[in-house]
Amino acid sequence: MRRVLLIILCLLLPAAARAAERADELSIGISQFPATFNPLIDPMVAKSYVLGMVRRPLTTYDANWQLVCMLCETLPSFANGLARKIALPDGKTGLRLTYTLKADARWDDGTPVTTDDVIFSWQVGRNPQTGVADAELYRRMIAVKAVDARTFTVDMDRVTFDYAALNDFEILPARVERAAFTNPAEYRIRSRYDTDPTARGLYDGPYRITEVSPGSHIVLERNPAWTGPRPYFSRIVVWAVENTASLEANLLAGGLDMAPGELGLPLDEALAFARRHSDAFNIIYKPGLEYEHIDINLDDPILADVRVRRALLYAVDRKAISQELFAGRDPVADSFVPALDWVYSADVPKYPYDQAKARALLDAAGWHATDGGVRRNAAGQPLVLTLATTAGNRSRELVEEVLQSQWRAVGIQVHLANQPARVLFGDSMIKRKFQMGMFAWSAAPEDVPRAELHSNEIPSPANNWSGENFVGWRNAEADHLLDAIETELDRPARAVLWRRLQALYAEELPALPLFFRAEPFILPKWLVGLTPTGHEYPSTLWIEQWRAVGRDAQARAP
Repeated sequence: MRRVLLIILCLLLPAAARAAERADELSIGISQFPATFNPLIDPMVAKSYVLGMVRRPLTTYDANWQLVCMLCETLPSFANGLARKIALPDGKTGLRLTYTLKADARWDDGTPVTTDDVIFSWQVGRNPQTGVADAELYRRMIAVKAVDARTFTVDMDRVTFDYAALNDFEILPARVERAAFTNPAEYRIRSRYDTDPTARGLYDGPYRITEVSPGSHIVLERNPAWTGPRPYFSRIVVWAVENTASLEANLLAGGLDMAPGELGLPLDEALAFARRHSDAFNIIYKPGLEYEHIDINLDDPILADVRVRRALLYAVDRKAISQELFAGRDPVADSFVPALDWVYSADVPKYPYDQAKARALLDAAGWHATDGGVRRNAAGQPLVLTLATTAGNRSRELVEEVLQSQWRAVGIQVHLANQPARVLFGDSMIKRKFQMGMFAWSAAPEDVPRAELHSNEIPSPANNWSGENFVGWRNAEADHLLDAIETELDRPARAVLWRRLQALYAEELPALPLFFRAEPFILPKWLVGLTPTGHEYPSTLWIEQWRAVGRDAQARAP
């Protein structure tokens, strides 16, 4: 049945996606379909990857990990006077930032991006009923005022070390989205980005979305109102191929031109692919800030015991998994910060493979071995857990099988309940309907994980499921450290706080650290201009630099 499925997909994709037929068209395969196209709702890599081609953020980090303007003219700083401290009514010190939108910024219906859009976007993000992913950012933006049609000021409620980075302040088209916001509690389901994602006026990047087939593909075409460098490709089709075996098959069949590192083939499959097909493709491995881990629902009565969480980690041979599946390219994680980031600390608790320690911890937690193999507590309850990840991702499924086997060896029974990414992230994780969930964070350089770890960021019906603290970690010291890191401007002093936060995370294990992932980019030989970033802001933000060189000649070559 699987072989038949692969053959059918290989036949369908080239027929439906004309992007592989002309030198100025491109067909991209990713392993997930976005749960939403609204820039403010749900943190999902698939959405960020697609929106990178059709929208421009105010600021972002580039491939050199430097903060840059994209939609603004100049980054504010104390030196240039565009950032200055202000006194707040409560006696604290805040910050006033001044930004000017680029003069040629246009929505795809030709209308300018203006400060009216900026103020409206702030109102949407700041409303607690909206349920935006990064609600904390908007809470901190206590005032946004227009100076003129292009220049605006932002008053922040504190001074942070990364004060100029408004990367996640998503600017929406006010005249298109205002009607959907009349009832803020329903905005996430009424937004034109989801009810009519091909509508004119939603996009201000080099491309616009012209067709959406839910769960299947997204068509992008050049934005006629774009005034930046003309993008090379006239048409791009992004295909969601959640079964990675099918993704590989369609690359070989020509239905797909490329699979990006942000969301393409897992590393183990890319390594095998490279051994067989490196003559036909360019394969780039980009080490980065992507953190593969297992989120733990800390409200679960079994997993609330830190001894059980530690036993789960001791029972797993992560080093062997990395070596066997990923050729050692994915280093084992001890906390959430990789060695590539300057704030990394090696001085944290570590959990090397030690099943004897795992068994001892389970005994101490009251879970005792039985003749049946599965541990039970004093009430006779079996130690049975459920693990979910993104369905169709063969790499994660292989890791799951190893985890399941090694946990079984210490008396823990684990059921696998994988889901499509749009269900896992759009429902199960954000609504905290899980026990254990395996996925990755994609971070920026020195990225404070407030949304993921602060107790104020736990999604709930009361906040319309905003925030990304899916685990439900409520730790006063962690909250203090997250707050203190952001407002510490002295770099050495900040490093001390970072070290303690990483140590606390490794002690408490709100999630089980697995690996830091290297991103494999499977690219056609003729594609040039794509530069992997190694962080959460995708390569597609510079899509206008991509082009085909000698594609026709290479296609004719034997």
